[in-house]
Amino acid sequence: QVQLVESGGGLVQAGGSLRLSCAASGIIFSNNAMGWYRQAPGKQRELVAVLTSSGNTNYADSVKGRFTISRDNAKNTVALQMNSLKPEDTAVYYCKAVFGAVDYWGKGTLVTVSS
Repeated sequence: QVQLVESGGGLVQAGGSLRLSCAASGIIFSNNAMGWYRQAPGKQRELVAVLTSSGNTNYADSVKGRFTISRDNAKNTVALQMNSLKPEDTAVYYCKAVFGAVDYWGKGTLVTVSS
């Protein structure tokens, strides 16, 4: 059974930093694509950052230069380092893993940025 569990969310003041982590069980990371998405209240889920199977990274324009996605295959984790946080970054953050034709999602972790 594949399970993704996010952690690291919380309340932070604007300008602060958080590091989210996504741990996978039931599956072994290799060079599969991984991503972080977020969903703010009343809005659709949106892409935040992607780490492709070839090792390339893509970021939403709104987080470029502030967020960094990385993976640790030995620990079966993917992380999202978030710096210079803004109130508009407030959302539930979800981890996604792509294995073949199947997408796996975590249940999310809440990030709240106060002004």
